[in-house]
Amino acid sequence: MHTGETASEKNNLRVVGMCVGMVLAMGGLAYASVPLYQLFCQVTGYGGTTQVAETVDGIPVIDRDISVRFDANTEASLNWRFKPETRKVTLKMGEKMVINYTAENLSNEPISGMATFNVTPQAAGAYFNKIECFCFTDTYIDPGETLEMPVVFFVDPEMDKEEAFKAIKTITLSYTFYESDQQPEAVSSAQGRKDAGSTGKQKL
Repeated sequence: MHTGETASEKNNLRVVGMCVGMVLAMGGLAYASVPLYQLFCQVTGYGGTTQVAETVDGIPVIDRDISVRFDANTEASLNWRFKPETRKVTLKMGEKMVINYTAENLSNEPISGMATFNVTPQAAGAYFNKIECFCFTDTYIDPGETLEMPVVFFVDPEMDKEEAFKAIKTITLSYTFYESDQQPEAVSSAQGRKDAGSTGKQKL
């Protein structure tokens, strides 16, 4: 009578166990550490990582229009209403543009969130320059409060020199807010406000 597992069955169980372990580990990294995601994007360019610029001085404005669409998402557990005030703008390459997102805390508790972003087409991220934005910083919102968060950007006219990008007419900038690891319960309200104020956001 056969009472033990065969070598083949043991190998199959071992493979299944390894696969499950890898899935759990990847899921934990994705949701537990937004800073790791930020570092990964900056190093690899994954997700259409944008460039960071301090000014547009010396950047020419050329006669080529490019449209930028704005998308907003929130993690299911984050009780916020998050949206762009403008869904789409059209500007010249090299022209500086300012648009605003708003986030409203719909809960009865103060909440801190943190945003990640991506740009599509991903290759266009190298030419999408942000001068000011609210990603990868703790955003503190009181119950019922709405914050206005600006994004200042331009599209580098060097993009026009790339033959592969001649057909690109629209770039999409998408933000997703997650609940921050640094919640108001873990810090004083005064410190939370100080941290939030450092992002340059404006209460509505």
